[in-house]
Amino acid sequence: MKGLTACFIILIFTACDLENKPREEQIVQKLPYIGHHDLEYSEVNGVQIIDTVHQSIRSFNYLNQDSLSVTNKSYENKIWIAEFFFATCPTICPIMNIEMKRLQNEIDEMGLSEKVQFLSFSIDPDKDTPSALRSYKDRYCNNCDNWDFLTGDEELTHRLGIESFKIFSGREEEAEGGYAHSGAFSMVDPSGYLRGVYNITGYDGSVNKNEYRRLKKELRILINSLK
Repeated sequence: MKGLTACFIILIFTACDLENKPREEQIVQKLPYIGHHDLEYSEVNGVQIIDTVHQSIRSFNYLNQDSLSVTNKSYENKIWIAEFFFATCPTICPIMNIEMKRLQNEIDEMGLSEKVQFLSFSIDPDKDTPSALRSYKDRYCNNCDNWDFLTGDEELTHRLGIESFKIFSGREEEAEGGYAHSGAFSMVDPSGYLRGVYNITGYDGSVNKNEYRRLKKELRILINSLK
């Protein structure tokens, strides 16, 4: 009986200790790696070792809204929040970017702007020239340095979205504006691995508040894991 009482007291103190810790310290969840992976086999002292090699975001090269050439390495050591859109999109893109701006503001208020990079990849480079993207950015975030709008090879961009960021984008003549694409945001860690895809905006223009909250929660988890 004394043993049971002692265990009960230990459980009470353990629970109280958890309650007194900051919420971030209580989170033990690890984010998954999303995408394809390979198994790499090796042998150490006669023991077979199996390592999982995850797929990273493929290399890219674009012009940003200021006509500057940027690549993966331009955003090294930062967490990326990425979307695929086009500036003349008459449907979900403005809604997506309102939500992106909202998130950018919240990140800025938390003092984390230097840790997070927002990337908007244009899927219509013929119309979305750097100057067009400069004007588009000015509507949402004319004074933020951690949000770039990128334009480049259309076919490679569509493949980049589907294969690396797990976001659909492509030409579709019947769609408004001539393109169909997902309203999702992707989160990439500083090592270039995809860690989350969040369906923020539906095709009907609705905003999924649960997905937005999940993105914020998992962004905090990822930031805390880097400390």
